[in-house]
Amino acid sequence: MANKKNRMSNEINAGSMADIAFLLLIFFLVTTTIAEDKGVLVKLPQYSEEPPPEMKLNTRNVYSVLVNANNQLLVRGEPMKIGELKNNAKIFIANPQKLENMAIDPTSAIISIKNDRGTKYGTYLEVYNELKAAYDELWEEAAMKKFGKNLDELSNAQAKEIKNAIPLVLSEAEPTKFGEEK
Repeated sequence: MANKKNRMSNEINAGSMADIAFLLLIFFLVTTTIAEDKGVLVKLPQYSEEPPPEMKLNTRNVYSVLVNANNQLLVRGEPMKIGELKNNAKIFIANPQKLENMAIDPTSAIISIKNDRGTKYGTYLEVYNELKAAYDELWEEAAMKKFGKNLDELSNAQAKEIKNAIPLVLSEAEPTKFGEEK
């Protein structure tokens, strides 16, 4: 008669199971990409020990935006809501009516942003995005007017010509202490 032990056993050989799990773990670690926050992409000047030279600016060409600790905007001395910032900045930069209190021309316009250390990061980003959107819209309008195409449809030389005519100049001042400016 056949012995009971010679029959098939109910055990599963798990000797190589650890090796397979380890290989799968390595595979997923190598192939998985982790999304990183990119933040705000800004081209910064070269670091220098020397203080920057004193510049005399025509206040007419400076569009100053102050964000206080309460996340309120003060634009050129006047309170403003974030939703009004983009259109107001576009008018300042382009100065279509050639007003005396707006920038002389787009190449001389400077946007100055100053935050309080208590300003929320979300508010900072909203303000920055509104100002950048003002330039984006001005570039699109200039591209349509000059070349009859959207900015992303232009050649590199044409896009550079548009961006040189309306250069993006955003100056960020050193933040003030928490609650210093209201």
